[in-house]
Parts: sequence; structure tokens; C-alpha cells
Amino acid sequence: MPRVSFERIHKAFGAVTVLRDLDLSIEHGEFLVLLGPSGCGKTTLLNMLAGLTDVTGGRILIGDRDVTDLDPKDRGLAMVFQSYALYPTKTVRGNLRFGLASARLPREEVERRVAWAARLLQIEPLLDRKPAQLSGGQRQRVAIGRALVKHAEVLLFDEPLSNLDAKLRTEMRLEIKRLHDELSPTVVYVTHDQIEAMTMATKIAVMNNGVIQQFGTPDEIYERPANLFVAGFIGAPAMNLKRARILRRGGLVAGVFGNGQQIDLGDYAFAKAPQEGSEIVVGMRPEYFGPPDAPAREAAAVFDLPVAHTERTGSDATGYLRFDEGLLSLRVEPGQAARLAGGQKVRVAFPKGKASLFDAATGGRL
Repeated sequence: MPRVSFERIHKAFGAVTVLRDLDLSIEHGEFLVLLGPSGCGKTTLLNMLAGLTDVTGGRILIGDRDVTDLDPKDRGLAMVFQSYALYPTKTVRGNLRFGLASARLPREEVERRVAWAARLLQIEPLLDRKPAQLSGGQRQRVAIGRALVKHAEVLLFDEPLSNLDAKLRTEMRLEIKRLHDELSPTVVYVTHDQIEAMTMATKIAVMNNGVIQQFGTPDEIYERPANLFVAGFIGAPAMNLKRARILRRGGLVAGVFGNGQQIDLGDYAFAKAPQEGSEIVVGMRPEYFGPPDAPAREAAAVFDLPVAHTERTGSDATGYLRFDEGLLSLRVEPGQAARLAGGQKVRVAFPKGKASLFDAATGGRL
């Protein structure tokens, strides 16, 4: 499978710029997810790769081929749409065959590919049904099968699970990931759902306002967000982001919050050490908080805060503590959440080496 490259891509609709000087390379066999909020430019980028939207500036390469101005049928791509886009008057078999209509293949090869895709996607019993007789998950399997039978160089997915209920989304995530593990195609997948991105991707490009904010593996983006946007967008519950000022006393480096509480930053790997008194934002993931009974040398900060409220979601729970005119969220055991009452004080510790720090002015990671 070939490499896909976007070089200095610019896209404008009249006076509105959607993408600006975007560079991105996707290695063969990778599962890249374009992740971001609505309107960030991710679907526009996918449509330009597919040939459905013209490029204002820059070029797109698939392998060594410049495909910027090629028709969609000449790019060697297959696409799965959000709306399934199945032909209602055709059976499942007919929809799968239709994906090969322009390939001019021998009938035997068409039937072989249809049978292969049906077996791979476990839709063999459905081949003689029409789309109206299928569930949402079955329709999406047929849409994926129609793309697979093309044996395309690159597979494109445009929010393919957004019309499914929660249970089906989980099943189809596993299905798509299994297909990638078995077939190793190059995949470009668009979604605003971070769970889809974190569970399926080998690489994620987080986008906002037409710009790639961070590109890396799911673990890199989660553990070391490049800026405040990524830090706030990735994670559920979201990362706690609290303003503080740098305090330096001898060998001590700490962040002082607005309520006077401190967090030890002596072990933080600063790319550039901030000056005394400079304003920063401290990022703390909710799941890293723990009880204060660990050895003091392992805690960067210990907080003694009143409970605002709790949320239970079955196997998980989140506690919200009042902190510096705002809230501090932390993961708690569901059984413990049931015992936390509003106004009750709770002491929790945040460990060393787990904070993310950002420049308050630029939003960039320190």
C-alpha cells in the first residue's frame, strides 16, 4: 500500500479559508484518524484526497503519483460514507457488485470478490436482502464491503459510525480494527469521536481551525498534549486545566494556584524553563489522582477540597471538587462515589511526573 502525502494544502471557499499550508504524510499500512470538532476541516481534507473537492493550493500524492487534479475513479481509492449510500433497489449482492461496475472485470473475478467480502464481513446470509431489510450495523458492513471489493490502495472513512447506536458503534469499531489488522490497508478515517480515534488509530492528526494541532500515536497525544486545545479536547472526563504562577526558591520549582496551594514541578522536563512569576496552566488528568497515603516523595501535590457533586456511569464514576472558584474532576470508584456527599471534604494526592504544563499566553506545551 502506498504512502499518502499532503503538501502545503490550502483550501478556501471564497473569502473563507478552511485549510492553510497543511503538511501531512501517512505511511503505507497506517490507520490515520483525522480528529477534531465540527468545522475544523477534517472532512474537507478527506474529500480533497477522494477528489470530491478541488484543491485551492498545494498538492496530494499517493505513492509517487500526483493525484491533485485526477478524477476520483483514477485515484485508486475506495470510500465509506456516513450515510451508507446503498442503492435501495439492489440486493446486498447487487450493491457489492456495483462497486466493481467500472472495473470491467471477468464475471468470475467479480463473484470471487463479492464472496470474499461477504465472508470477511460475515454478511453471507444477507446477500439476497435489500437495504430496507437490514439493520444499521448490517448496512454499514455492506458499505464497507463495497469499498473492500475494489482492492483499493487506500480506504477512506467519513464518520462511518455516527448514525449507529452506542452498542453498534462498539461492535463496528472492533470490526473495522479487525479488518485493518487482517488486511493492513492504508486507512484515512474522519471522526469527531475521540474514543474511535484512541481505540482504532495507529496515528492521530488532531485538527482545529484548519490547522493540525498535533500528530502522533494515541499514547503520545494523550500523555503529552502539544497545546491547550489538544489537552482539553482529548480525554473523558477532560484534563483539569488550572492557572498557576511559577515559584522558584533555591532548588524548588513549583506552581502556585490562585487559592495558594502548590504543586511540585521539580521533576518536570521543561523544554524551556519559565521565569519566576510567569503564568502557566497546569494540566492534571482525573484518573491520576489517588489517596494521600502514598509516600510524600511520590506526591507532587495534596489537596483537601469539598465535594461539589458526583456522576456515576455504571462501572465508572467522577467526583467534582471545588477548587479555586472552579471544579477539579477526578475518577473515583463507583462505591466510593455513593458515599461522597456535597460539602464533604476529601483529601487527594496528585503524583509526580504526571502533570502537563502549558504557557498561559501561547497555549503551547512547556
